[in-house]
Amino acid sequence: MRRALLLGVLLALLAASGRAQAGAQREENLPPAMRAALAGEIDAGLAHTPQFDNPAHLVSYLLWLADESVRLRRRIPDRLVRENLLQTVWYEASRAGLEPSLVLGLIQVESGFNKYAISRAGAIGLMQVMPFWTRLLGNGDPEQLLRMRVNLRYGCVILRHYLDEEHGNLFFALGRYNGSRGQAAYPDAVLAARRAWRVAPRALQLAAGIRR
Repeated sequence: MRRALLLGVLLALLAASGRAQAGAQREENLPPAMRAALAGEIDAGLAHTPQFDNPAHLVSYLLWLADESVRLRRRIPDRLVRENLLQTVWYEASRAGLEPSLVLGLIQVESGFNKYAISRAGAIGLMQVMPFWTRLLGNGDPEQLLRMRVNLRYGCVILRHYLDEEHGNLFFALGRYNGSRGQAAYPDAVLAARRAWRVAPRALQLAAGIRR
């Protein structure tokens, strides 16, 4: 199994050489309380499907899912694979208080939706997470970042952390995510990609209705 996984990674890298755009998130000396809080966010159970208390929220989510599935079809031809990705993006983004369109834009820029992408700096997966985060917040195994759900959980929690540290300034938070704080190229690219991902009416209201 491990050999097959490594072979799959190698083939993906050969097929998508140079597509990973991430810089290098910088390892920080996190205060113990913050480190524990972030680790708790990472360790919380991984959901398989979003659940909603309000039927109207469910309808909006399903419209969003159908719309974005069509738009993602060129990049991910398999319907089940792309819908699984989209529902996980929705769940993890909403859970972290982020716009799903922002997370989709970041994935587009970072990895081109290639879950096996590895950057020159060593960032891994869809959201190009640096391996040191698994040591700081998880079990220390960077290979787990090749798992779609795990990678999205890390990426969303880290981006939320940077956004909080930057007092809500998305430009600087994205710069920190990429390891290029203060430079415009990366934030501008992600924000442009975010605008290209349509959000269904009332979609941002769903964060209030989602269950962890």
